Amino acid sequence: MKIALGTDHAGIRLKEEIVEVIRGLGHEVEDLGCGCSDSVDYPDYALPVCEKVVSGEADRGILICGTGIGMSIAANKVPGIRCALTHDVFSAKATREHNDSNVIALGERVVGPGLAAEIVSAWLTTDFSHGERHVGRVNKIKAIEERYLKN
Repeated sequence: MKIALGTDHAGIRLKEEIVEVIRGLGHEVEDLGCGCSDSVDYPDYALPVCEKVVSGEADRGILICGTGIGMSIAANKVPGIRCALTHDVFSAKATREHNDSNVIALGERVVGPGLAAEIVSAWLTTDFSHGERHVGRVNKIKAIEERYLKN
């Protein structure tokens, strides 16, 4: 898979750890920044990652900021993105199995590198269940999105 990765200044250190995890699993990484510790605005990095995912240029996306909250909010404004804020392995697996998430957000100030590596690994190796109830729920999410795109 090709994974698009974006961080703000508060996610720089964790990003390097995550890149190694992704590559270690045999996936390609496209790093969309940021590459500095100067204060930057997280939506500026969430958007290009999400655009890569919705266009099909990337299979999934990973976003990192201080808490993961801002990135997840920004990501979920992009039609077609199902971004989950994940701070534990159970949630990472569940969001793939049940919600078919295509982006996750992590908080560098919330999770350390070891846990982040486990979360990313679990998320990247877990498939959508395609269970009838989960497909139906994901379709309802898509219907909400379509309803508001029409207005």
